[in-house]
Amino acid sequence: MSLDTMMRQPVVEAARFDLRPIRQSDMGLLDHYAGDKRVARQTTSIPHPLPPGAAEAFVARSTAPDRDAMVWVLDGTRADGPELMGIMTLKIMDAAQSELSYWVAPPFWNTGMASDAAKALVAANPLGNETLFACSFQDNPASARVLVNCGFEYIGDAEAFSVARGAKLPTWTYINRLT
Repeated sequence: MSLDTMMRQPVVEAARFDLRPIRQSDMGLLDHYAGDKRVARQTTSIPHPLPPGAAEAFVARSTAPDRDAMVWVLDGTRADGPELMGIMTLKIMDAAQSELSYWVAPPFWNTGMASDAAKALVAANPLGNETLFACSFQDNPASARVLVNCGFEYIGDAEAFSVARGAKLPTWTYINRLT
């Protein structure tokens, strides 16, 4: 992806919130929610306990000119909600392919926020992808339902390492062909 494309990361509107680029002011809530064991255990990359400086390092990586992913924050301020309710990421894999990953803060679980955010991001297709991939740990069927609700199709089982759990875990892998 070109630097120009990365610098023009769009705001994506959803009905109840905006998906906007991450910024320095997100570090406090990011540290709070990503530091929650329940969140960390459902991701591959968030350690638990969250070490000092992890949120700052994540923001720095996510805003660097040479980053290989775009990170959006679920920002509810337009509807008098909190500035950060979760994170959506599109990691560039190959030509016209990205991997979607996300987490939603526990106070917003079972509210449809993840589905709304994923649907909005898929519909906007800000990277012009032809194909999106995603995976879910098999012990998190709610995450799998989010993907299916957003047009992803199950393509098989795999494994992924969870830093927070310190182990490889079985996953379900999904694809969304956008073209």
